[in-house]
Amino acid sequence: MDRSHERNWVEKWWDCSCIELLLWPRVVHKWLNIPTNSSDYSADSDDSVQHPTANEGVLDKKGDDFQNNDHIGLVAVSFLTSGAFPRSRRRKSETFRAQLIDSKELRVSANTWNVGGEVPPEDLDIRDWLDTDYPADIYVIGFQEIIPLNAGNIFGSEDDRPIPIWENIIRGTLNNIQPEKTKTKCYSHPPSPSRLKPSEYYPPNVEHETETMLESETDTEVEITDFKEKVEEFVDTVKDSISFKKYHPLETYLNSGNKVKPEVNGLAKLDIDRKRKPQYVRVVSKQMVGVFITIWVRRSLRKHIQNVNVSTVGVGVMGYIGNKGSISVSMSIYQTNFCFICTHLTSGERDVDIVKRNADVDEIYKRTRFNSTSNVPLPRSIKDHERIIWLGDLNYRFNLSYEETRDLISKNAWSQLLESDQLRIGGAFDGWTEGTLNFPPTYKYEPNSDIYYGEDPKVGRRTPAWCDRILSYGKGMQQLSYKRAEIRLSDHRPVSASYIIEVEAFSLKKLQRALTVTNAEMENYGFCTVQG
Repeated sequence: MDRSHERNWVEKWWDCSCIELLLWPRVVHKWLNIPTNSSDYSADSDDSVQHPTANEGVLDKKGDDFQNNDHIGLVAVSFLTSGAFPRSRRRKSETFRAQLIDSKELRVSANTWNVGGEVPPEDLDIRDWLDTDYPADIYVIGFQEIIPLNAGNIFGSEDDRPIPIWENIIRGTLNNIQPEKTKTKCYSHPPSPSRLKPSEYYPPNVEHETETMLESETDTEVEITDFKEKVEEFVDTVKDSISFKKYHPLETYLNSGNKVKPEVNGLAKLDIDRKRKPQYVRVVSKQMVGVFITIWVRRSLRKHIQNVNVSTVGVGVMGYIGNKGSISVSMSIYQTNFCFICTHLTSGERDVDIVKRNADVDEIYKRTRFNSTSNVPLPRSIKDHERIIWLGDLNYRFNLSYEETRDLISKNAWSQLLESDQLRIGGAFDGWTEGTLNFPPTYKYEPNSDIYYGEDPKVGRRTPAWCDRILSYGKGMQQLSYKRAEIRLSDHRPVSASYIIEVEAFSLKKLQRALTVTNAEMENYGFCTVQG
């Protein structure tokens, strides 16, 4: 009896079942929004940092081990200022910090855009959005609805097809930035009138000059080490970029049709490949349904970034699905802990929607967790960090009618609009700082248009709002600009903010001196005492 048809059916069933079984954990993981592994993100590999032709790769986690000087410094400073030393030493912790730490300034560009599920053309110009006229050291770029929020994308497996397109656009834009000048003019804005409780630092409303961050250390030995590394890097670049051809006689070149003009002595000029190492490299890219965050830094800064951790929180369907929620990234830059949060909160204009948005923020605070298995005293929650930037489509609206809102927009009455801004009167972001909102509401526009959705009542109506926001929390953060870009790809306009942020950087020589403790001193503190 021929049972081949049964065997074929079984094989097909088995193949399909295997595929479903392989995908099932990912789908369940997505539905329940189980916290992601801290290393569950993509980044440029070490090879792609060295060779820009390599586009994709997973971060080599070996770069985050304890051999890195910045990591050692972070651990050591935390140790010296924690409870590990006796009380007499802890009283002097700030003195220790002052003796070990130097300060640097970094320019950080934060950017957010709800792209409405639209796939961008490959030649999309985002230079104005990223403000490339004033190059930053760090670019934090957050997207919402990077894929359409339909049932298949929300409940099915992750659709990441638009990600490479966006990353290629970002990579091309950043690595075509012209070399910056020694000094750049920066214009800061005072915080908007609001009921947000101010943080301790407000930028002055004056024109000032800001020195660009240079890769140098105050300690002489570190300066020499960095200089040697730069020389070696330059030599490697020259070796990689020059193709040494054999010297051929003049006749060979004339007969071969080679267009390279020979030298007088009959030797050809060297054929120089103009490939350069990229100015910026990707340290984190992470997607959760439609929310996506990608962080790019100057290549020279990459070695000073450690302890990268990612935490996702879904607050959408059933309170856990990731169609709404947050992706938070924790990292230490030099010896300062940063947290970048990209969010998409509940939409809608009803009173119940306002309550749900504030609840979303509370859930993100509660459920965002980092470094849960680390023995090192690193930040565990959002507020544990020293410098925090929160960006995204926060979806807060105005407590005004459509007609009242449109009337105030027509008069550019931004301060009056702020008086009815739900974000500022809701209390969810008390203590956070926001720059001056002196641009029109960023939502909602008709496709490929500068017309707000709803001018034609037959089409439908949405009250315009500043849905797309960028907030900061922490000391030493001076905001330089806050603006929107006029790109008509989606029904939102992209928003950007730039900051000068102070960071702490330790001196290796001072640290080694501070950690030199004699055996007698250790015995005095009871570390080496053995009870009989």
